[in-house]
Amino acid sequence: MRKSFTLVFSEGVKEDFAGLRAYDRQLLLGTIERQLTHAPNVATKQRKLLHHLVPPFEAIPPIWQLRVGVFRIFYDVSEEERRVYVRAARRKPPHLKTEEIL
Repeated sequence: MRKSFTLVFSEGVKEDFAGLRAYDRQLLLGTIERQLTHAPNVATKQRKLLHHLVPPFEAIPPIWQLRVGVFRIFYDVSEEERRVYVRAARRKPPHLKTEEIL
């Protein structure tokens, strides 16, 4: 059985979480733990690869997105290190595109 991935949160995510309600923060952290510690680089209904996104933060391409209700978690994966780098957490209103919330 393959070893699970280690989660690494960037400083930007810590700032993003600081502005959230405790309920939303717990929801996001629980979902990140469940969804991204095993096979984070496999597309699902909640996870997708963002092919041509150029993020405003430091990242290792390609960038992935995890959908959690109205929130979007942006992350990248290092297979060699078995790490998932969580880079940003944003609320996504229905009328905005992904590029507009970064």
